[in-house]
Amino acid sequence: METTIKVFNNIDELSFYFGKLLKQGVDELPEDQTFSLALSGGSTPKAVFNFLAQHFKEQVAWEKVLVFWGDERCVPPDDKESNYRMAKESLLSLVPIPELNIFRIRGENIPHTEASAYEEKVKQNVYRVDKMPVFDLFMLGMGDDGHTVSIFPDHPELFRSDKLFEVAVHPESGQQRITATGKLINHARNVVFLVTGEAKSSMVATILEKGKGWEKLPAAMVHPEKGTLYWLLDEEAASKLDENSSS
Repeated sequence: METTIKVFNNIDELSFYFGKLLKQGVDELPEDQTFSLALSGGSTPKAVFNFLAQHFKEQVAWEKVLVFWGDERCVPPDDKESNYRMAKESLLSLVPIPELNIFRIRGENIPHTEASAYEEKVKQNVYRVDKMPVFDLFMLGMGDDGHTVSIFPDHPELFRSDKLFEVAVHPESGQQRITATGKLINHARNVVFLVTGEAKSSMVATILEKGKGWEKLPAAMVHPEKGTLYWLLDEEAASKLDENSSS
């Protein structure tokens, strides 16, 4: 695994770098292949989506991009908490991507049934190596508790599941969520953490500098076996890192 840590002055610079990664990946595809992209929820991804819609609408060959989600709250698609709704309003409805290329997690369905169904959907539509779906780019956020996708520190065993998707429960609200597992994430070609804000700076430092208890945190378990791991941070999120940890 190769790890790249980048620190940016602001969210626009971070978003531009992510946009270039996406564009380069799509541009390098053979003519007859598609590019698989897993999206994240959260405020930082929303800002990135807004930037992509504004500045990469015509730069990316969106007709080649297949869009999936790393996790979803168990709510209908028009609910204000839906990751699908957020991505649709801030990006997908604003760029020329065919509706057939968008594969949402159906949060309104029975959670365990949908987790299994979405796993099959991913297997059927994402390029596989040795029967394992391999995403071209997997977008991740990180909470200030060290969670990623919807795997929280109180249930790290979900990350090690043999399934590609599991049902998780938010530790405070009790809300059910459907989430990708480490088995799927760690087979991706490129995994990109998008982390901004001072509130997450302590957790960023704990994980990247292997502080006390770091190995038990879900975000620290992300190690793409044959891919590249990117940490894209703004200055606030990187503020507690040793200078030698970031570039």
